[in-house]
Amino acid sequence: MPARQPLSSLRTHVVENQVPPLESMDLFGADVALVEGVRRGGGAWAQERLGRFGATLGSPEVIELGVLANRHGPELRSFDRYGQRIDEVEYHPSYHALMRLAVENGMPSIAWTEDRPGGHVAHVAMTYLFSQIEAGIVCPMTMTYAVVPALRQQADVTAAWEAGVLRTSYDERCVPAPEKSGLTFGMAMTEKQGGSDVRANSTRAHPLGAGGPGGEYELTGHKWFCSAPMSDAFLTLAQTDRGLSCFLVPRWRPDGTRNPFYVQRLKDKLGNKSNASSEIEYDGTWAQMIGEEGRGVRTILEMVHHTRNDTVAAPAAFMRQALVQAIHHATHRAAFGKRLIEQPLMQNVLADLALESEAATVLSMRIAHGFDASPRNDEERAFTRIATAVAKYWLNKRAPGHVVEALECLGGAGYVEESMMPRLYREAPLNGIWEGSGNVICLDVLRAIGREPRALELFLGELREAKGGNRHLDAAIDGLERELREPSDLEMRARRLTEAMALALQASLLIRFSPSFVADAFCAARLGGEGGRIYGTLSPSVATRDVVDRAWPC
Repeated sequence: MPARQPLSSLRTHVVENQVPPLESMDLFGADVALVEGVRRGGGAWAQERLGRFGATLGSPEVIELGVLANRHGPELRSFDRYGQRIDEVEYHPSYHALMRLAVENGMPSIAWTEDRPGGHVAHVAMTYLFSQIEAGIVCPMTMTYAVVPALRQQADVTAAWEAGVLRTSYDERCVPAPEKSGLTFGMAMTEKQGGSDVRANSTRAHPLGAGGPGGEYELTGHKWFCSAPMSDAFLTLAQTDRGLSCFLVPRWRPDGTRNPFYVQRLKDKLGNKSNASSEIEYDGTWAQMIGEEGRGVRTILEMVHHTRNDTVAAPAAFMRQALVQAIHHATHRAAFGKRLIEQPLMQNVLADLALESEAATVLSMRIAHGFDASPRNDEERAFTRIATAVAKYWLNKRAPGHVVEALECLGGAGYVEESMMPRLYREAPLNGIWEGSGNVICLDVLRAIGREPRALELFLGELREAKGGNRHLDAAIDGLERELREPSDLEMRARRLTEAMALALQASLLIRFSPSFVADAFCAARLGGEGGRIYGTLSPSVATRDVVDRAWPC
């Protein structure tokens, strides 16, 4: 009778039919829709730079930085070891490494430092690429990018701040701004009692001297939400005797002492874990007025408008990376005798996800081009005003469902943290809330239509550029125009109207700029009733494999 083998020598199973790690990704070059959008938007000069940036972000080392920054979240240190109040947030080194990578590559500054068309397109492409790997640092980068036009409204007192923002040097130290090699900005508007209704803010500003634009003030109040509290300075809102005004609040006073900027707590958020978001209090906090007194909302809206450029790019990025993860898994995983990607039903799901992703990317790049052209072209400015709100609403509504469908393509593997998919899913709702939730944005669309009828006509003109290219789009444009002519119950219909505008704009862009097998499939499914209410319900006539191969040629 042979001797029984010890249990330790037995092989319990063989690891097979598992998907290799998805790393060393070519985030830029393999994204055909993005590359085409950059060229079309005047950013061809940035292609080589974006290619290097995308390759760096897709490397195993940077992917791991994103994992670590989320695993080791920020921590609040209210006091130093001597009992002095410091109100500082400590981050894991991985977070600083990611911030340094973004700043040194010009992510927050490229739109302002490149004196040629395509700067905002390049910035949005960088935001889109970075959001796929780690979205937590995108918040401070977006605010640093977006603050520039607001600072320029009070250039006599903010020139030094702008110069610091535009430097491609990341300085993590909490020291006075003149001592730093580079600066970042944040924003604090909302309060407990008001939320999105910022005009209900109760923070008070008391002048130190004559006051007025550029004047010095002390602030007293509580801000319910302040993201990236370790920024060097913030734009904020406070009431004066003449109404709500905008102020610049630095972390340090001009005399080199700490400004009373009390971080009461860090928010325990659903996602965006690597980025600290906080509640803060002002108590005799030094500030300078920016812009006209009593017109603070108008002043800070310059910053808000530009942050919305990035809140359009981010959901497109989440959809893109979720799609890539799903295609990669389906390419390498086999079931029922064939690779998943060869299964007709899986091809239908992946192709449907790819249509949504390309439509989001094309729309995001069109909005970015509008930001580039707006300073020189009044028509582009008016179009972008309304199109940005439409795109922000729609893409952020589509992102969570898209990501969860892609997650399901991975099965149980997609539900574990190692896959990246749970992190993408937790990030997906964020930008739908940030800088105006769904209802606020839809009402903003109505305000744009009411206050600037020319903007609506330009928007419809953009749609008509593709008229005749697809019967479903032609019918959708006619339906949208009928909807707009009906003035009753506009607020009740605001979401339906915004959705119709978004779908028509996406379809128009795809017909003009994407292959017909993509554009026609999108129009049939989204406008023609040939698709269902969930992904994977495309008509059998769709060239699903062609759509998938275009999405991820790797």
